[in-house]
Amino acid sequence: MNHPPFGGRAIPLLLGFWATASLSADTASSPWRLGKALDLPAWIGVSGEHRLRYETLDGQFRAGKTGGDQALALRTSLQFELRTAPVQLVTEVLDAREYLTDAGSPVDTTMVNALDVLQAHVRWKAGDLIPGGTNTLRLGRETLDLGNRRLVARNAFRNTINAFTGADWLWEAEGGGSVRAFWFLPVQRLPADAASLLDNEIVADAQGFGQQFWGLYGTLPMWGPAIHTEVYWLQLHEDADADSRRRRLHTPGLRVFRNPKVADVDFELEAAYQIGDARARAGLAEPVLDHESHLLHAGLGYTFDLAWHPRFGIRYTEATGDNDPADGSNERFDTLFGARRWEFGPTGIYGLIARSNLRSPDWELAVRPKINVELSFTHRLVWLESTRDAWTAADVRDASGNSGNFVGQQLETRLRYDALPGNVRLDTGFVYFANGTFAHHAPNATRQGDTTFSYVELTLTF
Repeated sequence: MNHPPFGGRAIPLLLGFWATASLSADTASSPWRLGKALDLPAWIGVSGEHRLRYETLDGQFRAGKTGGDQALALRTSLQFELRTAPVQLVTEVLDAREYLTDAGSPVDTTMVNALDVLQAHVRWKAGDLIPGGTNTLRLGRETLDLGNRRLVARNAFRNTINAFTGADWLWEAEGGGSVRAFWFLPVQRLPADAASLLDNEIVADAQGFGQQFWGLYGTLPMWGPAIHTEVYWLQLHEDADADSRRRRLHTPGLRVFRNPKVADVDFELEAAYQIGDARARAGLAEPVLDHESHLLHAGLGYTFDLAWHPRFGIRYTEATGDNDPADGSNERFDTLFGARRWEFGPTGIYGLIARSNLRSPDWELAVRPKINVELSFTHRLVWLESTRDAWTAADVRDASGNSGNFVGQQLETRLRYDALPGNVRLDTGFVYFANGTFAHHAPNATRQGDTTFSYVELTLTF
């Protein structure tokens, strides 16, 4: 693994101090946009984003890896729209690349997807197709966020973004609430081999009927004091080829939440149940196992009516693991196409916590010194839900269960500063993970000490 140069951990902290010292900088009254600068007619939309992030890691935790690591992640997107009524055409091109990595880096398709079409769809405002609300139909390749993005997300921090090809219909009731139905072929990011990804090779992404994803997602009108409810049913169906885990998974779920508000309590409860069958690993020789798992999340917070509007919150997440690797069934929860940075800390070359085989409480304190500045500190404890299943993000496992289940504790600080709101954002953070008994004693643990990770990111939106 390559080693971070010139004390890489200090870079985000120094830039954080710079940003804090610049809080009085003037901000633009309205964001600059490329389409407006080109004086395009209102029915043509052009916008984009360029993001650059430097990451550095010491104390490798992944099984089979050694040493420190670093990465320079670049992501650029351009979106074009033809806004005619009632039909609109949307196209978005994404170029996501990584530099400074090497053969020892954990480079995969979550990090690299050089120059491809992320979105290309027709959006039709269908009027009174179903009365009592508005109807929107999208046909083609698209991205999607559902709920709090635990199961389906347009990735934000991650360098590459999930995309789907198919049909998506959304009905929004006049009195509140909505129903969404979709049928997708998930887009497979290519190439997938490590050598091609390290070279940032350009290969067209693809999709096929061998993997299909469909579902229903409903939001109910608010009841009580601004309480929202969401219900859903998702299904993933994969064919049994050599590169597939042949997942046939049904995932019904429920989410109830109240958004943060000054001088008030907010909360979130989500529960998802998963049933079906799948292989534990890809490969035609792998047996198909019965699958039954669940996800539980509970969070509670309060925003104080004080200077900087401090919010204190506590959360608990449980995602089941496999109880017995030899019993012919699998209880490890599958997070499908979800995102995790906003809940578990940075991903990229870090990504130490995943939403499977997990029991994890945390507390967080966030403040806003100014409207364009947010500073947060989070402390999280990490246990395995099953001692005999893997710490999935690290691929570390003790099938005997004798290494215990305490993985460790994570401390994270993060600063986000909108230097020019809507155009220029600085995001910087530092993470320290102190190893617990499992990370010390599991048979294939790296035993390279505690892990530190830091990053600095600059995003230009235009």
